[in-house]
Amino acid sequence: MSPDPTALPLGTAPVTRALGADLDEAVDEAVAELVRVVDPPADADLVRDILRTGARLGRDDTERLDLKIVRAAVAEMRDAFAVFAPYRDVPKATIFGSARVVEGSPLYDQARRIAAELADAGWMVVTGAGPGIMLAGMEGAGRDRSIGVNIRLPFEQEANEVITGDPKLVTMKYFFTRKLMLMKESDGFVALPGGFGTLDETLELLTLQQTGKAVPAPIVLLDEPGGGFWQGWNRFLEEHVVAGGYVAAGDVDLADRTDDVGAACALVTDFYRRYHSIRWVGKKLIIRTLSAVSDEELTDLNERFGSLFVEGRLERAAPFAPERADDDHLDLPRLACTFDVFQMAGLHRLVRAVNAP
Repeated sequence: MSPDPTALPLGTAPVTRALGADLDEAVDEAVAELVRVVDPPADADLVRDILRTGARLGRDDTERLDLKIVRAAVAEMRDAFAVFAPYRDVPKATIFGSARVVEGSPLYDQARRIAAELADAGWMVVTGAGPGIMLAGMEGAGRDRSIGVNIRLPFEQEANEVITGDPKLVTMKYFFTRKLMLMKESDGFVALPGGFGTLDETLELLTLQQTGKAVPAPIVLLDEPGGGFWQGWNRFLEEHVVAGGYVAAGDVDLADRTDDVGAACALVTDFYRRYHSIRWVGKKLIIRTLSAVSDEELTDLNERFGSLFVEGRLERAAPFAPERADDDHLDLPRLACTFDVFQMAGLHRLVRAVNAP
């Protein structure tokens, strides 16, 4: 689900244009020298801009507490990036759910089972590393297939026994940095019933998908057998949020609901049966696939989803110049269209259709 800037339709001015314009020559020279000392193998421009931002914060009469927040957030993100880096090419699913669910309950069993099935399918499981659903998920996946992103709280500070002492564990101070890592690094998401934290995480996932701030990814709302938690959630959305005009009716379909563990696992893994990734090149949306779409399938996709395109049709395409410059999966087949960015929820349905047999 990584929010790669090249995968977002709305561009911004280069960072270098926004930063450092008012820094004096001495600071610019010092930053340039530090970059030379650090000697990053690549992306020196980004390292330079990070340092410039720090220098600017120091010159802005920023309050000490604010500087502490920035310092801690950057340090936490660096530690978390290092934890995930060795597993960059392994598909990962984040499991959300209540820390208060106890072993032996139907929900606990569901979390353990879905994690085990994902692990058997070659996926790693990411959780918040705490008790309840998080512990159940790690038990199901096993220590070797688990990654934990813990949060320091006055009443829940220790990671669970499955992941404690493992190098695949990072502990964070802030919820916003923790939530970034729980979402940024995963390719799929399973949310089981929970409290404010679970609902917050689920709503953020839907917001990222609805607004196009993250690439398409499967979101599965998994209940206990016969449970009504997510049915009640869906009813509230339909009767109040959709009916009130606060979201479009199709936005609710960004998440799938089920109480069947096998179906939940398939909803996650089958999302990548043919679909590989997307990238935006100007106003063009590029959909990369693992296998080519047939003529008949392409015709069907245009008939079903033509309303999502601002102009023209969904067409086969060769790699675009920015993709070639980045050597960005040049071997994969491509589909291209001028996508209506106000219908991002439709992109999720288009991807599902591309995956269909």
